[in-house]
Parts: sequence; C-alpha cells; structure tokens
Amino acid sequence: MPSLKNMDFSYNQLSGMFPSWVPGNNLQLNLVANNFILGSSNNSILPSGLNCLQQDIPCFRGSPEYYSFAVDCGSDRSMRGSDNTFYEIDPTNLGAASYYVTGQTRWGVSNVGKFNEAPNGSYIMRSSQQFQNALNSELFQTARMSPSSLRYYGIGLENGNYTIELQFGEFAYPDSPTWQSTGRRVFDIYLQGDLKEKNFDVRKTAGGKSYTAVYKKFNATVSKNFIEIHLFWAGKGTCCVPTQGYYGPMISALSVTPNFTPNVRNGVPKKKSKAVQFLE
Repeated sequence: MPSLKNMDFSYNQLSGMFPSWVPGNNLQLNLVANNFILGSSNNSILPSGLNCLQQDIPCFRGSPEYYSFAVDCGSDRSMRGSDNTFYEIDPTNLGAASYYVTGQTRWGVSNVGKFNEAPNGSYIMRSSQQFQNALNSELFQTARMSPSSLRYYGIGLENGNYTIELQFGEFAYPDSPTWQSTGRRVFDIYLQGDLKEKNFDVRKTAGGKSYTAVYKKFNATVSKNFIEIHLFWAGKGTCCVPTQGYYGPMISALSVTPNFTPNVRNGVPKKKSKAVQFLE
C-alpha cells in the first residue's frame, strides 16, 4: 500500500528476515522489543540502534559501559544543570512509529501513536517563558509529547539501584479562568514495567498552575544492564483543549543516577591498584 506511512510492530515476538517492502515509500517502522538478530544487511535499511532495542535490550549485557545519563527532552542544545548534571540533546523528530538511539549507544527513545485529527500534530513542544519552581528553567522550555506511548531506555548501565528523576512542566493551558484552562493532561508512569503513577496530572500536581516545574523521583533496580521509562496515555483527560489533538504524556527532562559507587567511569572500568588487589 503506497499510502501506508507508519507501522508499529513493537513489543511482539517477531523474528526472521525483513520483507522486501520494509525500506520503501519512506515508511516509518517501529520494531522495538522483538527478537530480530540484526546483521549488517538488515540493520542498514532502518535507523541505527535497533539491534540494541530488541527484547531485554541485548547491547552491553554483562559488560556495562555507563552508570548514568540525563536527557533534555526535545532540545537541540545540551546543557549542564545547576547540580552539574549534563543533559544531552534529544532533537530527533520522532513520528507515529519510530525510535532513536544515540551514537554512543548510551540511551534511546521510542514513540508510538498518531495525534487524532490534529492539523499539525507535534511531538516536540517549545515555550520561551520562564518556569516557576525550576532549578533550571531552560530544561522546561522544550518537551517531548506523545499521543500514546513514549519510552526512554538506558543502555549498558551497571546493575544496581538507581534514582530516576522525571521533570515535567505544563505550558499549554492558561491559568486564567477560560475554557482553555479546563484542559487536563493525564497519563501513567511505568519504570521497569512497574506502575509508579496512575492518572498523573502535571498541572494538578503543580497546584493547578502552568509554567511550573514538577519533579518526580523514583527508585528502580537495574538487573540486566538497562532501564525502561514508560509514559503511557490510557485515554483519560481532555483531547482537544486548547487545540484539536492535544493530549498524551509530555516530559521536559529526565536523569538516571546510581545509588551506589559505580565500577565504571566515563565508560571505562576502574583499574584496581596492586595494593587493593593484595588486600583482596
């Protein structure tokens, strides 16, 4: 079908070779979390990194390279926060069935869903206003939005317990009492497949205010050298306020930091001194 532009086959048990029509017609194809074994022949016809986003995220399994990462969602400029956290850029224009993995294979993102009846459905939102309650207001001036399912993956992480901080800031609904202020964004938050927040409402959590930063911290365990952060729209909230097709999860920034002393530094394992080896 030449008019077919997006196909989502993520989170199935598919395997084998790709059919001949996969690279044609500018087709967006999401094959994340399947069982494909990707070699040079079939991996080259799709955006890079898909081999690292198969079932259980196989890259760096048993040989971690990283112990943290942070993302300024939707931004084309990296920045260092007031706590010295370095937030990487995330400018890729993901569509209705797409994914992206960084060149260093440090983290990835996957999006599924098409905005219903939206004249100009956008997956990246921007605002120039300053945000209240924000340690770094610039982090909240861009955000990644999804009409259905948005996942971020940490790849090659050292196993252990981590703190995940998710940063949100609503900037579409005005605070003044108008019909547009009645809009509600409601979605669920999962970490490693476990439901952490059900019916999470960014603006309600901020005391009913837009342009106000909201920080949510969770603990999660990494046991297979990867972490999955999943924001999911379950059909609740409003769909058409302030514009048609405005709904679904939205996130401004995120960071993942260890609650332990890591054995890897900047991707290089720490070398033990002879004294330490002797004492051991």
